[in-house]
Amino acid sequence: MAALLTLTFDLGSLDPQAAEEACWACGASAVTFLDARDDAVLEPLPGEFRLWPRTRVTCLFVRADDASGIRHALGAALGLDPALIEAHEPAERVWEREWLRDFRPLRFGRRLWVCPHHERVTEPGAVVVALDPGLAFGTGSHPSTALCLMWLDAHLAPGARVIDYGCGSGVLALAAAKLGAAHVHCFDIDPQALTAARANARANGVAQQVQVHDLADTLPAGADVLLANILSGPLCTLAPRFASLLLARGEVVLAGLMQHEVPDVTAAYAACFDVAPFGERDGWVGLAGRRH
Repeated sequence: MAALLTLTFDLGSLDPQAAEEACWACGASAVTFLDARDDAVLEPLPGEFRLWPRTRVTCLFVRADDASGIRHALGAALGLDPALIEAHEPAERVWEREWLRDFRPLRFGRRLWVCPHHERVTEPGAVVVALDPGLAFGTGSHPSTALCLMWLDAHLAPGARVIDYGCGSGVLALAAAKLGAAHVHCFDIDPQALTAARANARANGVAQQVQVHDLADTLPAGADVLLANILSGPLCTLAPRFASLLLARGEVVLAGLMQHEVPDVTAAYAACFDVAPFGERDGWVGLAGRRH
């Protein structure tokens, strides 16, 4: 694993932009300005970059094998005594997985659970999706994902053919398969999501039911249910495409939109669907309806 080094110094009278550029020039991977005294900063004007009366600058270096050399180089670039630059070597961790320590089993509806591999659900009759999201979005903790999972728990018919469009970690596809869907096809534009979805399908024993597609054009028509937990703009654009993938009277479940976006998305689907809100959580809304 690459060695990490953080260098921290008081901005003082240094020009912020020049200090930042000096950090980048010395090979920094990230530069952060921090309040050193807990001073309030009011809302800046448009285009204004306002800092605190006393500001600390922290820059992160990756593959930092020569900490002393980098420290002296930065001091020279800043016109600052290297002794005034604090150096720290953070402990090496797989940072993208640190948050999984706080990932606990979550219940959606009457029987559906999403659970990390290191936890167990003992609830009688529980339908459990064991999940490792990897670097992909989707654990069920986001309100829009939670809305879709609750819809599946309440409404998915056994034997249904399902499409998960914008699958992320595959949590909705896995839930559909665990709840009795006969076939689930999922797609995402993110290669990491496709990798996570395939791995999660294998780990849950539903790889035969869940087919992950690299290309949207390979998704088969004739679905009973199409789930799309993406953003309002793509949802509006994709309305005709979703209609072509569903059987007559097939159901569409849309999420990833805020309350103020509901009218636009509803209007985009009016030609082919009768959609209406089925749930709201923290300002996020889920829409569902049948194809005409």
